[in-house]
Amino acid sequence: MTATATRFNPPRVDFSKFRPQHFQWQRDGKVATITLNRPERKNPLTLESYAELRDTFRDLVYCSDITNVVITGAGGNFCSGGDVHEIIGPLVEMQRKDDMAGLLAFTRMTGDLVKAMRACPQPIVTAIDGICAGAGAILAMASDLRFGTARSKVAFLFVRVGLAGADMGACNMLPRIIGAGRASELLYTGRAMDGTEAERWGFYNKLCEPDAVLADAQAMAQTLAAGPTFANAMTKKCIHQEWNMGIDESIEAEAQAQAICMQTLDYGRAYEAFVAKQKPVFQGN
Repeated sequence: MTATATRFNPPRVDFSKFRPQHFQWQRDGKVATITLNRPERKNPLTLESYAELRDTFRDLVYCSDITNVVITGAGGNFCSGGDVHEIIGPLVEMQRKDDMAGLLAFTRMTGDLVKAMRACPQPIVTAIDGICAGAGAILAMASDLRFGTARSKVAFLFVRVGLAGADMGACNMLPRIIGAGRASELLYTGRAMDGTEAERWGFYNKLCEPDAVLADAQAMAQTLAAGPTFANAMTKKCIHQEWNMGIDESIEAEAQAQAICMQTLDYGRAYEAFVAKQKPVFQGN
C-alpha cells in the first residue's frame, strides 16, 4: 500500500503481528487461514470469538497485503454453532429477565460479523468437515466459496431451538445460493444435509477428501491470490451490491467497476503478457 493511501486508514490491527485470542491465525504469503480451535466441543462460537471475528474482518478492509482468507475448524469438525453454556444459557437468562435490549444487542452483533465478511474485499474460502451447524452454517454461507467433505453435516438448526430460520441474513443469502425452495426446507425443518447433497444443491463448490479439504481450500485461495486481486475484490463488491439492483442498475454499476479495473497496471500486464505469449504475473495494482 502506498504511503499516501495509508494516511487515510484509521489505526487498526497490525496483521503482521496479529495474535488473536479466540481462534488460530496463520499466514502463507497473501493468504490467511482462520482456524476455529475448540475441537473438544466441535469448535463452538462464544461471545468473545464472535466479536473478535467481526473485528478481524472489519480490519481486513484496510489490509492490502492479505488478499484471501480461508476459514476452517480443528479436529475434524467445522463449527457446532453458538456455545450452549456460554451463549445460549445467558440468552435464556436475558429472556427470563425480559431484557429485550440485551437480546437485540446480541443478534445485531452476530449479524455484524456477516456484514463484515461480505464487506471485506478478500474472497473467503471455507473448508468444511464434520459438523457445520447453526452459526457455523452461517459462517459457511457468508463465505464466497465452500469446500466440503461427503461426511460433513450442514444444518441451519435455529428452528430446532425454537427460533426463526431468519438468522444473520439466512433468509436473504441462502435462497440465492441454493434456491428458495431448498432454502425454505432447510430453514423450516432445521435438518442436516450431508456433503453430497450440499454439493448437488450448489452449497459446496467442491467435495474433497477429509484429509485434503483444507489443502484444497488453501490451494484455491492461493490461486486467487496469484490473480488480479484488485479485480477479484471488485467482483466480490459487485456480487454483494447488485443483490439490491435491477438489471439496468447492475449493468451501469459493472460498467463503472470495469472502467476502474481498466486503469490498473494488472490490466496492462495481462495485455503485454498475451502479446508476448506469456502468462501474466499480476501484482494487485
